[in-house]
Amino acid sequence: MRSMARISAAAVAGALALTTLTACGDSSAAGDNGKVKIMVGGLDKVIYLPAMLTQQLGFFKAEGLDVQLLTEPAGVQATTSLVSGDVQGVVGFYDHTLDLQVKGKIIESVVQLAQAPGEVEVVSTKAAGDISSAKDFKGKKLGVTGLGSSTDFLTKYLAVKNGVDVSDFTPVAVGAGQTFIAALQQGSIQGGMTTDPTVAQILDKGIGKVLYDMRTPEGSKAALGGLYPSSSLYMSTDWVNSHKATVQKMANAFVKTLGWMSTHTPEEIAAKMPADYAQGGKELYAQAIKATLPMFTKDGVMPADGPQTVEKVLKAFNPTLQHATVDLEKTYTSEFVKKAG
Repeated sequence: MRSMARISAAAVAGALALTTLTACGDSSAAGDNGKVKIMVGGLDKVIYLPAMLTQQLGFFKAEGLDVQLLTEPAGVQATTSLVSGDVQGVVGFYDHTLDLQVKGKIIESVVQLAQAPGEVEVVSTKAAGDISSAKDFKGKKLGVTGLGSSTDFLTKYLAVKNGVDVSDFTPVAVGAGQTFIAALQQGSIQGGMTTDPTVAQILDKGIGKVLYDMRTPEGSKAALGGLYPSSSLYMSTDWVNSHKATVQKMANAFVKTLGWMSTHTPEEIAAKMPADYAQGGKELYAQAIKATLPMFTKDGVMPADGPQTVEKVLKAFNPTLQHATVDLEKTYTSEFVKKAG
């Protein structure tokens, strides 16, 4: 995962990047022939499950789309791919659209896949006696998927909300999956924020305990004060406006998937996914999906107060956003999902 500093470096080339994205509106560009590249901030993460599931169910193909799903370890790297024009869309956290807007890049969520973060703050069993809440983050090393990632954002918010300055603890980029688990086992971090199926494996191995569970709307409200729209399909607004037919087909496919998920069991969902996604075994993978399913929307529509919660969270610790005016209306659109519904 790249740091916010690197994203800022990428921002220096922002105008060029946006020009590249806008250029996709040319008749010869990607999208006009149904070919779309989507970067996912970790294809095997349950929080981004709708991306691969839509592919597996054949819903992209049914819409006449040829979608290539690519993967990066985390959302911040996926965002960099979008800004550079390497892909036409990202399946990642909505909060990046606010962060990018203040840097001059107009990106919008076109399908809101989730209404809660799906993230879990875990502590190692060895450190559990020293960390009972975010008030105890001071002096600790806490794992995040990457610096500048949404896990980094949320960890900082939990700290600030509980009276701990962001300079009083050390965020450590450890990725997800086996690298996160190894860092927890080796004691290089005392806790950290991650998602399923990593959470399920940590609990199954007995090497960590849950401190904050934001996999449900209730958990999101308790930790963050409201619904926190997270996983989404976001794209450059310029590209969206010049490829509305293609974006509509993308929205149709994703909304079909969300509806399908709401009427099928975790076991049935797991059975549709690639076998290697169930690294802890089929049963544990199904349990991970079951624990995370409440985060997903059923229609792809942005929760009414979601953007305001995200803005409040980001402004609590992010100096770039604290004194900036964000036009939330430009960070998402429900135009396509409402037509799909």
